[in-house]
Amino acid sequence: MAAAPVSRCGLCLLVAAAVALCTVHYAAALEVYAPNELFVENGTFAKLPCTFKSSEVTGSTTSITWMYTEEGSSSSGIVIFHYINGKKFPAQEPRFKDRVTWVGDINSRDVSIKIDKITFKDNGTYSCSVLNPPDIMSTPKQIKLRVVEKDNMPISNVPFLVGIICAVIGGILLIAIIVFAVVITKKKRSRKDYTGSGDGGQTESLMSPVKQPPHRSPSDTEALVTGAPSGTMQGPVIYAQLDHSGKAGSQINKSETVVYADIRKNC
Repeated sequence: MAAAPVSRCGLCLLVAAAVALCTVHYAAALEVYAPNELFVENGTFAKLPCTFKSSEVTGSTTSITWMYTEEGSSSSGIVIFHYINGKKFPAQEPRFKDRVTWVGDINSRDVSIKIDKITFKDNGTYSCSVLNPPDIMSTPKQIKLRVVEKDNMPISNVPFLVGIICAVIGGILLIAIIVFAVVITKKKRSRKDYTGSGDGGQTESLMSPVKQPPHRSPSDTEALVTGAPSGTMQGPVIYAQLDHSGKAGSQINKSETVVYADIRKNC
């Protein structure tokens, strides 16, 4: 009998958890972004920037409401601008009439407005609220507007940040150029050393004089052997003087060279 109440309590807890999860989902699905504080020069105009992020597509049900609360006031404030179904409804309050202009783009999730002829009386808190059904759970974003004289305007940090970024980029480029120059110099030196070691011996061998064998006059036998046809090897040649006169004596009247031996050998 006790099991039924427990099961019912468990079911209730599950339903509560599901509702809580859905609520968290919708709360986190729509987020509004705007600066916390804005300084504007007296006598100029003020652009109140505001954007939002939503998981749903914007359409005719998307609505934007801008409200103003005077500084030091405890009231909920007054509506100075309203946007719904693609139509703009500027405030009819005499204080802001014909001064508020829509400068946003709903397709880009930009819901900014502009207020002309800003004076010190416009100091206060401006809140931007966005509804984009079914994303309806969102927290309005508040902007504190500070109207000051020109001399009291805070110095913008943009030029300083731009200078820092340029300095960093310039330093990176300088380091890259130095590294590139060092690499190129090392490559040139290594190439020069390689060329010197490889061509030095060749240049020296080409410039050094060629040693010639000592010159000597060949003998008759060497001349004959040297003049022999290539591919054959001729043996020694013996020359003799023969007497053809038929007379006895030591004087030779006619002589003729006779080859007694001609040895040839094929190589």
